[in-house]
Amino acid sequence: MTTSASVPTEPEDAISTDGTVTDRLIDANQQYAAAFSDPGMDARPVLHVAVVACMDARLDLHAALGLELGDCHTIRNAGGVVTDDVIRSLTISQRALGTRSVVLIHHTGCGLESLTEDFRHELEMEVGQRPAWAVEAFRDVEQDVRQSMQRVRTSPFLLHTDDVRGFVFDVKTGRLREIDPA
Repeated sequence: MTTSASVPTEPEDAISTDGTVTDRLIDANQQYAAAFSDPGMDARPVLHVAVVACMDARLDLHAALGLELGDCHTIRNAGGVVTDDVIRSLTISQRALGTRSVVLIHHTGCGLESLTEDFRHELEMEVGQRPAWAVEAFRDVEQDVRQSMQRVRTSPFLLHTDDVRGFVFDVKTGRLREIDPA
């Protein structure tokens, strides 16, 4: 099993492994663009849903949810936590681009479970400036999903808060487990 994108085996299609990771990504994009055709869609998601999830590289959200290009808005951050910036993105998603449903996805084995707000303090000591953001670390993934659902449901900026559901993705089985908001 590979942990990165497949590299073509044909010499003329080969992606360079020299240089930086960014160079490799730019090479891959050139090959992608060569075969690209405009899908003829706009920024409004076909399924009228926004998915908020952790940035963890083990989560292939489109595959796990059976989604195709254009189906949803995907908002990712450390922990999949609903922060002010997530509310900002969801507000734009709903008010300007027509989404009505919100799906929140945290996962097992999240790195935020091993951090504390001490991370922020240590960072301040190292760089001499306090970060304006909270770490949003948590010990109980289910409780954090509930908190995130509550933040969405109570935001005065969001138009549609009746279809907000939260889940924990199991990184070992690939299954979603729904979290009761109560």
